[in-house]
Amino acid sequence: MKNILIKIRDNHEQIFRVSLFLLTLALIVYAFPRQAKFKYEFTKGKPWMHETIIAPFDFSILKSVEEIESEKDIINKQHAPIFNFNDAIFEIKAEEFVNLFEDQWSLDKKIQKDLKFTFSNIFKLKSARNNTKKHDLVNFGFNKLQEIYSKGIIQQNLDNSHGSQVLLKKGSLAEKRDIIDFYTINSAANEINLMDKLSEKEFAFIVPLLLASLEQNIIYDKISSDELLQSELNSINISQGLIIEGQIILNKGEIVNSERYQILLSLKEDFEGAEWNRTSYYLVLFGQIILVGISLLILFLFLRQYRLEIITNTTRISMILSLIVIMVLLSALTLRINSAYLYILPFCISPIILKAFFDNRVALFVHLITILVIGFIAPNGFEFVFLQLIAGIISILTVLKMYKRAQLFISVGKVIGVYFLVYIALSVIHDASFSGIELSILVKFAISGALTLFAYPIIFLFEKIFSLVSDISLLELSDTNSPLLRRLSEEAPGTFQHSLQVANLAEMGALEIGANAMLTRAGAIYHDIGKLQNPMYFIENQSSNLNPHDEIEFDESAEIIIGHVLDGIEIAKENNLPDELIDFIRTHHGTTTVQYFYKQFIADFPEEEVDIKDFTYPGPKPYSKETAILMMADSSEAAARSIKNPTSENIDALIEKIINKQISADQYVNADITFKEINQIKRLFKKKLVNIHHARIEY
Repeated sequence: MKNILIKIRDNHEQIFRVSLFLLTLALIVYAFPRQAKFKYEFTKGKPWMHETIIAPFDFSILKSVEEIESEKDIINKQHAPIFNFNDAIFEIKAEEFVNLFEDQWSLDKKIQKDLKFTFSNIFKLKSARNNTKKHDLVNFGFNKLQEIYSKGIIQQNLDNSHGSQVLLKKGSLAEKRDIIDFYTINSAANEINLMDKLSEKEFAFIVPLLLASLEQNIIYDKISSDELLQSELNSINISQGLIIEGQIILNKGEIVNSERYQILLSLKEDFEGAEWNRTSYYLVLFGQIILVGISLLILFLFLRQYRLEIITNTTRISMILSLIVIMVLLSALTLRINSAYLYILPFCISPIILKAFFDNRVALFVHLITILVIGFIAPNGFEFVFLQLIAGIISILTVLKMYKRAQLFISVGKVIGVYFLVYIALSVIHDASFSGIELSILVKFAISGALTLFAYPIIFLFEKIFSLVSDISLLELSDTNSPLLRRLSEEAPGTFQHSLQVANLAEMGALEIGANAMLTRAGAIYHDIGKLQNPMYFIENQSSNLNPHDEIEFDESAEIIIGHVLDGIEIAKENNLPDELIDFIRTHHGTTTVQYFYKQFIADFPEEEVDIKDFTYPGPKPYSKETAILMMADSSEAAARSIKNPTSENIDALIEKIINKQISADQYVNADITFKEINQIKRLFKKKLVNIHHARIEY
């Protein structure tokens, strides 16, 4: 038991990384739908390349989406909305008319004089059959309202898509009627305005009263109409035939025409939607674990073989696995809601995010694994994988520099163009015409491409969560107007200028051998910030002949010089510099010795024993191409400054001596840099330093 605990303690990081892969596997499999997968892939217009397929059970032939949509359109066009006939409105408006008539009559003295009658109550006059003109006029208006309301005044906000007929509901009965059988407010007003049985004065008196008494009494019943329409839509029969168990569906080599394609789709839907017993459930689960597990194992083997620095870094592998899980979970959730929305998801955002932190090969390989895993559950898996793989490659190859915003917009345009081209090509292959191209799918591809623009904020989010650094952040950190670099230029101007020269040299070296130039430049700019602690103890900052080292012992001088590495690490952490840049500070002298003070100490105190560790930098040695380049650039640039007669031959010999000495001291044994690449850097540094330090003519 004790040995097991010791092994766990000694290998806890490896165990944790393996646990991350297992957790990723569990989350992905949990998100997968637990159903059997139809084992045949088929394409309309293509020959059936599998063995003869026989119906394993009875199933209905489903209508195509186009057929069902066509039937729905017909029902929508023929649907008659429900209107309620409200009898109470006439009674209310008739009483209002009588009251208005009475009020207006009592106020209008002129009409009283002209018509010469008195009126007490219209209903009493009506029952008593009083034949006065007043009675005739009010009775005429009453009858006109009754005539209009009996025919009905329909609401005018009826949706024109319902057609020309409605269902008129009176009580519990409903009958289909034409809309033109009813008045609208406007047509009822026209009917009143066209009355011709009245004198001019009578017309002028009663028409305004009648118009004021108009109101719609045939009211649209939206709830009942929607329920009726939904009932009609639900009654659509989605099947159009039956296939019997044992019936031959398709022979090998036969063309998958529209009819056979629909039969195969129906079989696939019945097969994948069937209820499975517990044994089948666990078998499907087992198969999914194997497939996803193999995919993640391939990713693990790739990283271990070609990118060991990633697989040994818990933060980086966590970021990669998190991105895979997020994309798979989003896809699974979208498929559960509506599979038609799958192509809205911005799958190309994944390789762009990965490229911001890693190289093209890692971004492409992780993207491939991601879409392969999603392809297990996506409809038409081959087409999905092919489409997203091509689009992902385009996004990786077109976004060359993430910090250039224009490139991302150009990449989005190219991705959308690739989506369109591939989709159109696949549609033409399926239908042998352009008729199968759907505008809605093209719109989804355009939305997916546009959503890729959210890569920038997501990259920022991943930087904060996983403490990683992208090219965008490196560009910001390289800005010499940042507070820390401004402080360096003010307090240690010589070191600042040295750092800029080293940064330029190291960046060109990184470009020469294909290393990360942006990271190398940023690391070089900050590599000597530890000299801020004691700037005057470094010769590049001494503006006079006074040298503080003359006042102290050699071992104390060595301690100050060596201490600028640890001081730099402390200052970097105080200013929240990323670990990637701190690595440059930590390794830029490796485990070399401060030769000048070491030799001076031996010369002055030959009888004393000296520990060379007191004059040696703590390290570690450079362990990447970028940190190795910085060590070469730093020592070469500093040495070239000290040459009194900087000729081409002198500089060549100096560079050879310095870098060869570092090689013989095994300073680059931990870095994945080759002798060929070191020789390339030597030639570059010789050329650049000769150009910098060449003799100038005095004018």
